[in-house]
Amino acid sequence: MLNGFKDFILRGNVISMAIGLAVGAAFTAVVTGFSNAFIVPLIGIITRGTGDFSKAHFKFDGVTFPYGLFVSAAIAFLITAAVLYFCVVVPMAKVQNRFTAKKDEEAADIKAALRDCPRCYTEIPAIASRCGHCTSDVEPEPAALELAKLPVQR
Repeated sequence: MLNGFKDFILRGNVISMAIGLAVGAAFTAVVTGFSNAFIVPLIGIITRGTGDFSKAHFKFDGVTFPYGLFVSAAIAFLITAAVLYFCVVVPMAKVQNRFTAKKDEEAADIKAALRDCPRCYTEIPAIASRCGHCTSDVEPEPAALELAKLPVQR
């Protein structure tokens, strides 16, 4: 029983996840600090107030509602989400697009191009020279052969 738990803990996925959580917590602390040090004072300059929402509250029927804590957390969340999107998601998408081979896209287009068999009217690939259903010979479409970089058959 303990060996199974040890194997689970020492598995690479669990360790990677723990490291990711630790780095994420540290990143959140940095973004919160940045927000409190720079963004909140900028909001204070724009609104002609203190900009510190953490102490903002209102009372209703003797109960205090500290809505400023929520506003501060929402600002920190928006900054974190923006930094992650523009510094991680967008660059990673560009890297993935750069390394994605265009040959894969062309191969998918070749297989996606379909036409009807002139004899049995079932769908067959546009580059097919024989129907897979009725086995009759058919002429492949020249445009599909050119896309597949195959010689035109006569």
